[in-house]
Amino acid sequence: MRTFKLQVQMTVDGYMAGPKGEMDWLNFPWTDDINAYIGALTDPVDCIVLGRRLAEGFIPAWAAGPEGEDQKSIDKMNDTPKVVISNTLTESPWENAVVAGGDLAEIVNGLKARPGGDMIAYGGGTLVSSLIAQGLLDELHLFVNPVAIGSGMPVFGDAGDYKWLRLVAARPFDCGITALHYEPKRA
Repeated sequence: MRTFKLQVQMTVDGYMAGPKGEMDWLNFPWTDDINAYIGALTDPVDCIVLGRRLAEGFIPAWAAGPEGEDQKSIDKMNDTPKVVISNTLTESPWENAVVAGGDLAEIVNGLKARPGGDMIAYGGGTLVSSLIAQGLLDELHLFVNPVAIGSGMPVFGDAGDYKWLRLVAARPFDCGITALHYEPKRA
């Protein structure tokens, strides 16, 4: 079965975006050590899972080739097939992306049962909260930026019961971000 990872940028106080979706708190520029770490994390990935709202900005931004990104990263993002989780879209307006609606656990378990490499979710908030609440992730890679913003979109917003995690690794980077790699503790 495939491994399903979450990679999310967050603040030290647990938010993945500000109250109005602001991302101006992200710590840039990244340094070579974090770029190498993310490269190793995403190298085995052959399926990106996104929520609809994130997909609306994420897919076109990568298609346009974001400033500051190297061509290898741009190609990886654009060439990797994407599944957009949505109960409002019926077909994908984007290249190399399909829409999946319905029961989230059925969708994720169906994707995990297919042959292939790792899967990764980048968000957005509703999807991340649902994946965590339903225990559908195998690994959580939390990239903690050295800033507290006080309020916003929490990473663990509607987690339901306690979600016990096991720390696999913690790695600080020269740019000030610290990666926390967790696995859910399974009963």
